[in-house]
Amino acid sequence: MMNFAVGEWVMLASRCVTFALHGLGLGLPGALAVGCAGMAGFGVAFNRVVLRRLVGQPVVSVIMVTIGLGALVRGAAALAFGGVPAGISLPALADPIVIGGVAIGADKLVAAVIAAACTAVVAWLLHGSRTGVALRAIADDQQAAMSAGIDLHRHFAITWALVGVVSVLAGTLWTLVAGGGLGMVLVGLKVFPIVIIGGLDSIAGTIVGALAVGMLESLAAGYLDPPLGGGFSNIASYLVLLAALFVRPYGLFGRPDVRRV
Repeated sequence: MMNFAVGEWVMLASRCVTFALHGLGLGLPGALAVGCAGMAGFGVAFNRVVLRRLVGQPVVSVIMVTIGLGALVRGAAALAFGGVPAGISLPALADPIVIGGVAIGADKLVAAVIAAACTAVVAWLLHGSRTGVALRAIADDQQAAMSAGIDLHRHFAITWALVGVVSVLAGTLWTLVAGGGLGMVLVGLKVFPIVIIGGLDSIAGTIVGALAVGMLESLAAGYLDPPLGGGFSNIASYLVLLAALFVRPYGLFGRPDVRRV
């Protein structure tokens, strides 16, 4: 299931955390707890009210629903959180940390460690737990999964609750490193080249794709933007994405989908 409102989910999650942090006066742990609870509830409600009606429908129906949800979230967030400060900071980690002679911002290092830990937890959930096996079975074939006794609605609810929690962590880390606000919806545009180049069904491929896209954008910004007048780094990953779709449409680590016709 492709969620084309990834950026909007991350933005909404970040705004929920900053509202709890600045508006309700909670500390960062309390704000994260409120954000996780709120976004998990939002995900479960979205699944129950909207998505469960689309079980068995064409994939394009789900795609259009998530696009519409993204537009709704953008408008609602602007109205609800327009006057709330969007920043999150860790004052105790203000000084950069020197590793091997290279100064790295403490916030970036903390964000990288937390992101790696979260990725490991999600990977274990998908590949080392009964719930993960059921989710992968549903992703392969919904009808076969239902025939095997897997409760689709229950596992869809778990999936969207997990999406909400991961969105909180992603939005908080992005806000900590790069700043928050409604402009975070653009983060979602960076996701698609990464997951498609790496492979839609491979966490390892997603990690490799993220590193490759990050290096590509940095090299393009350093070597191509100056002579070309700037902006090429923003589209470099999409040019590689187009090439990858022609050569290896299922991604570097993705599993080919072979069907009889």
